Amino acid sequence: MLMISPRMASGMQEKQYTPSLLSFFIYNPKFGPREGEEEKKILFYHPIEIEKNEKIRNVGLCEAIVQFTRTFCPTKPAKSLHTQKNRQFFHEPEESYWMVMVVRNPMVEKPNKDGKPPTVEYQEEEIIDSVYGSVLQQCYSMYKLFNGTFSRAFEAGGVELLTQKLEKFFYRYLQTLHLQSCDLLDVFGGISFFPLDKMTYLKIQSFVNRVEESLSLVKYTAFLYNDQLIWSGLEQDDMRVLYKYLTTSLFPRHTEPELAGRDSPLRPEVAGNLLHYGRFLTGPANLKDPDAKFRFPRIFVNTEDSYEELHLIVYKAMSAAVCFMVNAAVDLNREFCEQLDSLVGPQLTMLASDICEQYNINRRISGPEKEPQFKFIYFNHMNLAEKSTIHMRKTASVSLTSVHPDLMKILGDINCDFARVDEDEEIIVKAMTDYWVVGKKSDQRELYVILNQKNANLIEVNEEVKRLCATQFNNIFFLD
Repeated sequence: MLMISPRMASGMQEKQYTPSLLSFFIYNPKFGPREGEEEKKILFYHPIEIEKNEKIRNVGLCEAIVQFTRTFCPTKPAKSLHTQKNRQFFHEPEESYWMVMVVRNPMVEKPNKDGKPPTVEYQEEEIIDSVYGSVLQQCYSMYKLFNGTFSRAFEAGGVELLTQKLEKFFYRYLQTLHLQSCDLLDVFGGISFFPLDKMTYLKIQSFVNRVEESLSLVKYTAFLYNDQLIWSGLEQDDMRVLYKYLTTSLFPRHTEPELAGRDSPLRPEVAGNLLHYGRFLTGPANLKDPDAKFRFPRIFVNTEDSYEELHLIVYKAMSAAVCFMVNAAVDLNREFCEQLDSLVGPQLTMLASDICEQYNINRRISGPEKEPQFKFIYFNHMNLAEKSTIHMRKTASVSLTSVHPDLMKILGDINCDFARVDEDEEIIVKAMTDYWVVGKKSDQRELYVILNQKNANLIEVNEEVKRLCATQFNNIFFLD
């Protein structure tokens, strides 16, 4: 994808190219140990049209790099390889199964006089290892959510079944990878939580309990509002992957206008029976259709120990969405879906209105939002809570940030420094004209602040961040 940099805007002279995916492959060296059998190692290779010998050569090179680096550190295999034109990322999610992603470095094309071909300059330092290493790990997590582990597929149907599953999943998934939109939030892979008052939260908890009692087939439930999580019965790591799928893939495909609070004329009451707005996002599109299909996506959770396969039922009313997970061995039919629709639809519509009303009241009390002098990203490693005032929108395909890409790069660099040490730490950077960037790491929590303060000095910036922590994060950072 070509993105025009600010430098182009004036004379349209330079072209700037963002990072892009060159290749992605999965191999297992144990599947083709002898000479002449090298092709058997390759389980998946993108792009598919690459010539066979080149695939074998590229996989062989990766094997050699991994083996070579193991001589220096047997317990920590290679994570990445830097070259002028591209960067390779390696990940071994299961024993002997290797995933490799090759990313072309960003580059600038400068025109030459006298009709000579343009000069290409590769910007090798613009790519942050931790960001793209996390993207590669996400590829595996997402595959595992819908297919289970590689070894499970191999045990069930050998190499044939495994390659079939890999091709089916990654052919589509790799099309959703937009590497130019990746940043610090991909490293965290956090969850945005919806802020609620206690009474509304208790209403939601009560709703979840009632539904699980009435529909005994439901094993786990997750409740979201405005793409933010309110309640989850899943293990944290499973919820993290499911949350990413919902917010970057499923929900954007089903956007709809929000309905105003309870007094909305769009919400008719007929003789006390609420005509609800509930509908299935997965499963039957229309319950009244006699040919409706009652098939739901299957997901795998708790794959580290008990390994559960579940139907994923996502049901939505206005801006509230509920995920119900049911044992995959159970056959879900029309009767169950109609029962769920009539039970959940009216209650969820009422709850969505209550939350919307409460949210609007809280906004009125807190007053109009002024453009603050600072923007921040916050992440808590313990509960995966994430909050960003830098990102106006973040999906798989687009990352709209309200700051310059150079500032996002500094945030990534600070995060890499934090990852190297266990102790609490603070880093302050004077960036471009008028900008300061501050990173704080304290007790499993990280805060990154971008301040736009002309002529400020180090002491003033430090005081400003202390004030921010005292107002926005008074329960979190214990500052001197």
